Amino acid sequence: METIEKTQTAITDSDLSELIKAATKESHVRAENTELMLSYQRGDVSLQQYQLLLCSLYKIYEALEEELDRNASHDAVAPIYFPQELGRLESIGKDLEHFYGQDWKEKITVPAATLRYASRLREVGRDHPEYLVAHAYTRYLGDLSGGQVLGRITQKSLGLRNGEGLSFFSFPGVSSPNLFKQLYRSRMNSVELTEEQRNGVLNEAVLAFELNVQVFNELQDSVSRVSETETEVRQRHTQHKQNTTTTAGDAACESLQSSSSLMPRFLRALLGVFVVLAVGMAYAF
Repeated sequence: METIEKTQTAITDSDLSELIKAATKESHVRAENTELMLSYQRGDVSLQQYQLLLCSLYKIYEALEEELDRNASHDAVAPIYFPQELGRLESIGKDLEHFYGQDWKEKITVPAATLRYASRLREVGRDHPEYLVAHAYTRYLGDLSGGQVLGRITQKSLGLRNGEGLSFFSFPGVSSPNLFKQLYRSRMNSVELTEEQRNGVLNEAVLAFELNVQVFNELQDSVSRVSETETEVRQRHTQHKQNTTTTAGDAACESLQSSSSLMPRFLRALLGVFVVLAVGMAYAF
């Protein structure tokens, strides 16, 4: 469990957390208004959307947490390094196993935007470890702030029970999200950076939001393309059934009309029943 530190230091406009908040305000609004996030806000979440989101989050957190681990002793990373409290990779893995089975790593698909995001995280960890502060802040505090609400929406929308498939939204190592966020911001504000490094972190925070927007948009596009393909298949199937029905009905009626003068009234009525049954079976299949 985390230890909440009591501090009398007030957060000011010059603190790193406030500077990032101001620098990313516009990008934050854009991220919240992507179609994927709007669907969440409406409670209109499909299983496919959620599964694709988990696949992307796994790759993002895999890169982020491996780079944080590798740079854990770096002066800028050490103060905001909370693997036990914030680590997401294991939780996302549990959710993916729930949906895809034990061989989920062989089944997941990851959009190109997600791979670009992960690649940037690797680059930052290698060349500018202090920029990880921006990515960790963007991801972890965002998930910690909205995780409970989004978790409830996902559970209700998808009918998930007993928390299965929802581990990503749970932070068992954080007893009080609000207090922990205060601690995290305090730690982040204690990081000593040169003016050039601070500007670099602010620019990286804006980029982090933009990378998230790209991921959200590409996930939504992927879902839309699959939905359009499924709709086209259903339409073709329906048209085929209608054409089959019309052809079968017309042929039977023509046969009935041509033979009507030779049939007793009873036999004509019996054949009419068979025509109706044939038409009904065509619609059923």
